[in-house]
Amino acid sequence: MRAGFILSEVWSGLRRNFSMVISVVLVTFVSLLFVGAAILLQMQVGQMKDFWYDRVQVSVFLCPPDSEATNCVDGEVTGDQKDQIRAELESSDLAPYVDKVYFEDKTEAYEHFQEQFKGTSLEGTVPKDEMNESFRVKLKDAEKYDIIKETFSSTPGVEEVVDQNQLLDRLFGVLNIATIVAIAIAGIMLLCAMLLIATTIRLSAFSRRRETGIMRLVGASNTFIQMPFLLEGVIASAIGATLSAGALGLLVRFGVSGWLQSQATGFSLISGWDVLLITPVLIIIGVLMAGASSLITLNKYTKV
Repeated sequence: MRAGFILSEVWSGLRRNFSMVISVVLVTFVSLLFVGAAILLQMQVGQMKDFWYDRVQVSVFLCPPDSEATNCVDGEVTGDQKDQIRAELESSDLAPYVDKVYFEDKTEAYEHFQEQFKGTSLEGTVPKDEMNESFRVKLKDAEKYDIIKETFSSTPGVEEVVDQNQLLDRLFGVLNIATIVAIAIAGIMLLCAMLLIATTIRLSAFSRRRETGIMRLVGASNTFIQMPFLLEGVIASAIGATLSAGALGLLVRFGVSGWLQSQATGFSLISGWDVLLITPVLIIIGVLMAGASSLITLNKYTKV
């Protein structure tokens, strides 16, 4: 009997304040959309780090003909210099840091260049004889790049030492900034949603002040009086959270897993399963936000 009465009051409140309820749903939807996007972005950054940090290398580029680098004043790297660099890389001093060493000659460098810039204006612009030979070094600990750089930065025959981690760190830095921006916008929107829920509950309580007054006179408890108002906010927020999860699912399904994954075939992107994982989190955030905002408002305006 009590449950039926509470549910009828909830339905009545949702109908009476339909426009405000829609506003709560939309604000919750937008705010949790940003929250979900931030979570998915960090999940993607984590996947990319696991993928790329296991494959990145330090490249020791050797002097090509006509290089103006300080270590290349004597011209192109000689055979003796290459043997000396290889011996240094394979020495016991660097053994604790170096996992594998691979030598890339001009022919391989030229093929990789052509493949990388195939179909662009750069394809075929650099002759094979002017390509850099290089030692590709796989480190046991990718953060020990400075040791390789310090060892070979002034070695004759070495034009440049390049760590691919630095390029990835810049990319991940941009993605982390995007995450922070999304979280900041989500925080502002969540605050707006809480204020709007409080206003909606207050208006709903005011419009039904006669009913709540009668309930007080017959001895109804605070919990019984407040429960319909609390459920109204929770239901509206839960609907907004569900819609945000659905929108993220569509975005990931057709935007990320569909179009973007076909453009980035080298590694995997987030999928619909990741959206399913965060859906309960979004709903819980929405329910807790609505519950906290409603209770604060109700304790102020409907307390017996």
